[in-house]
This record gives sequence, C-alpha cells and structure tokens, in this order.
Amino acid sequence: MLLLASTSPYRRALLERLRLPIRPARPDVDETPLPGEDGPALAQRLARAKAAAIAAQHPESWIVGADQVAELDGQPIGKPGHRDGALAQLTAMSGRAVRFHTAVCLVRGDVRHDALDVTEVRFRVLQAAEIERYLDAEQPFDCAGSFKCEGLGIALFEAIDTRDPTALVGLPLIALSAMLREAGFEVP
Repeated sequence: MLLLASTSPYRRALLERLRLPIRPARPDVDETPLPGEDGPALAQRLARAKAAAIAAQHPESWIVGADQVAELDGQPIGKPGHRDGALAQLTAMSGRAVRFHTAVCLVRGDVRHDALDVTEVRFRVLQAAEIERYLDAEQPFDCAGSFKCEGLGIALFEAIDTRDPTALVGLPLIALSAMLREAGFEVP
C-alpha cells in the first residue's frame, strides 16, 4: 500500500495511472517559505516534510510526498484561490516564461528517494478576452499559475520545456516510477 501525502485530486489522479493501490492522507505541514529559500529548495523541503509527517503515523508504509512551486522572475506564484487572483496571474504571465519546480519524495523508515523536476512554460501574449473566456471555461482557481495544462489551459502556451510532462500537473511520474521500482514495486 502506498500513501499519498496529499489530498490533491490532481496528484491522486496522476498516481492512479501507475495502477498501484494508494490511499491519500492529509499531511499537517506549514508551507511558509523560510527566509531566503528559493523555489527548488522550498519544493524539496515541503515534499520531504509532507512525506515525513505521514511516515511518522504509518512507519510500515511507503509514503509519496510532493510539492510544486511556480516562479515568475524568481518570485513565487501560488494558487489564486479566486477569479480576480487568476486574472492577475494570467495577465502578469502573458508573453513570459514561468518555471515550475516539482519535487517528489518516496520514504519508508530510514529509506528516502528524492527527485526534482524543472518545467518552463512560455505563455503566448494573451488578450484580456482570451483570459476571461479561459477562466469562465475552466475556473482554475486551485492551480498554481491559474491554468490546467491537462485541459484547455494548454491553449495559453507557446511552449513547454520539460523532461516529464506529468510534473507540470504536480507529480513527476517518470522519476517516481524509477523510485518505486527501486523500492521493489512492479511498475508497470
């Protein structure tokens, strides 16, 4: 049994692709960045902390922790939470590149595997009416960067540079699959 240290429906759907028995668990982790902490370090620290929080309660299980930090010009971009926040984010990202640092950690007892994926998304120059139509159609208010690349949000991009397209959704399955195989899981 794998425990996913997340209640994200996006991460759960990704992990379910591997056809392994999983159960989500809510980690209680403070996600406040530390002073001077950059995006990659924050994503890795939070993925490890989420996995460790659940591992402390379930030492016999393998735990998957993950986190993603989006950055525009080195500044973090969170989940907008509402339409006005999403409108502001997409307007700011129009014609620009955004980096997504997605970390994953697999842990059980003293064994830990880590990986970090960096994905760069280059947005087209977006017209205000396009942004409005997109927000009406998909309402991506619970997504960092205010888009769903697995849906209509893909139409907002000029290009995506990544080693692992699943990382942009929130869980790098290529890296996680390798970790799971190393841990003894049969994937696929």
